[in-house]
Amino acid sequence: MKKINRRSFLAAAGLTAAALALTACGGSASSTASSTASSASSSEAASTSAAAELTTVEAGKLTMATNATFPPYEMTTDSGEIEGIDVDTAKAIAEKLGLELQIDDMDFDAALLSVQQGKADIVMAGVTVTDERKAVMDFSDSYATGIQSIIVPNGSDIASPDDLAGKKIGTQRGTTGYIYCSDDFGDDAVVAYDDGLTAVQALKNGQVDAVVIDNAPATEYVAANPGLVILDTSYAEEDYAIGMAKGSALEDAVNAALEELKADGTLQSIVDKYITAE
Repeated sequence: MKKINRRSFLAAAGLTAAALALTACGGSASSTASSTASSASSSEAASTSAAAELTTVEAGKLTMATNATFPPYEMTTDSGEIEGIDVDTAKAIAEKLGLELQIDDMDFDAALLSVQQGKADIVMAGVTVTDERKAVMDFSDSYATGIQSIIVPNGSDIASPDDLAGKKIGTQRGTTGYIYCSDDFGDDAVVAYDDGLTAVQALKNGQVDAVVIDNAPATEYVAANPGLVILDTSYAEEDYAIGMAKGSALEDAVNAALEELKADGTLQSIVDKYITAE
């Protein structure tokens, strides 16, 4: 399992620890430690009956569509297992709902379509909430704050997002980085790749001038590729959330589980597992 240094992660993104920490649950003042403990004690007993009332793609399972090329949120280990912040969060949600988590790994665009077509219950792949996506799917409450960062070679004349004008920009197909850059600089300026790693390799080979991608994988890619750097100025800030089909009956249950996981510190523990303190 790879871990990212928290200090470099936050510095590159320009985030505070509170911004990275999963978004505050926003509950009322009654969400105290004692009420959390009380609800936790009854949640296990309620999970079986709750699962029986939930309609999922496959009975007894919570099917999650993902694209496991987005460390540390989802990634494939050398042994072929899929792990990461999103994976552990989904497992915790499934446990709260009394369901077994099933993970289906696919291209990012296909993962988004999977929930829209009723082939998966949820999509988690560092999915950003946008107006376009809200038109075709529903979202849970936000569980993390993300940053779109710019990767360039050492010595590049690109020092800010404005300097991307007239440049070739590599992105991952279907992501908000692709959408933002296409909107800002035109389709001809943007080269879409199947995953972020391929985009970074294109940058190293001189096929593009910069790569715009979420800061979490950007930090991993730069650490593994000497000669590349992340600009101090980020491209955009955004919220990550769990995508579901329009009108999904799971939305309330997923949000309730998320709120419990935020309140009892489980989500922060998951982040700490993959992003080191030092």
